Amino acid sequence: MADDRSPVSVRVEVLPHGRGLALPAFQTAGSAGADVCAAVDGVVTIEPGRVALVPTGLKVAIPRGFEIQIRPRSGLALKKAVTLPNSPGTIDSDYRGEVQVIMMNLGGEPFAIARGDRIAQFVLARVERIDWEPVESVDATARGSGGFGHTGV
Repeated sequence: MADDRSPVSVRVEVLPHGRGLALPAFQTAGSAGADVCAAVDGVVTIEPGRVALVPTGLKVAIPRGFEIQIRPRSGLALKKAVTLPNSPGTIDSDYRGEVQVIMMNLGGEPFAIARGDRIAQFVLARVERIDWEPVESVDATARGSGGFGHTGV
């Protein structure tokens, strides 16, 4: 079945250090996330156990009612043990600074990032507003307060 929904328009400003790089792009027709590139000069190396803030060279105007989630790329996580420690990161609809990606090297070898390397994925997600309703107690369920692995391995 084809997806007949129109894409949501997200305005993007390419900063001077992001010029010449690809905009975030879906790699397959069924991709949920659009790969985003590093807008670095030269090579940035993340040593084992260290964290780096990697620029994308992009500012975005996310429509109200949405967020962009920044998620790790599975290949980097599996092959290089590189992930995003605050995953998923959230870019709010009213943020207008440069989008940067917090990356962490969990591996045993330095990890090099070159200009244009795909470093993360952007996922556009709808956000619902919450109207908190204080009550004396919440309703019971069969699960109750079971969590953190209570169903076993």
